[in-house]
Amino acid sequence: MGIGSKMNKLMQEKNINANELANKIGIAPTTIYSMIKRDSKKADIEVLIRIAKELGVSVEYFSDEPTAPTTLAAHFDGDEYTEEELEEIRQFAEFVKNRNNNK
Repeated sequence: MGIGSKMNKLMQEKNINANELANKIGIAPTTIYSMIKRDSKKADIEVLIRIAKELGVSVEYFSDEPTAPTTLAAHFDGDEYTEEELEEIRQFAEFVKNRNNNK
């Protein structure tokens, strides 16, 4: 599934047509129609960013590449870690959380 198919699917879900989308993001409607018709795997990144933002998805949504997991979980049984080690784990988790928020 290319960019155009994914974009068309989102537009249907959001009940928006190509003209409305184009007007909202400040590009020619023919650009949107062309992307849908060609269902290309490539697009101008600035246009794609505006489309993604308007349709409420990340730019990665349009990629065929698998994305990294968004959830990280850990489970600890019993007293396998000292309080100092647990604090270090908490600090690392906070670091990862902040790093992802700053992207």
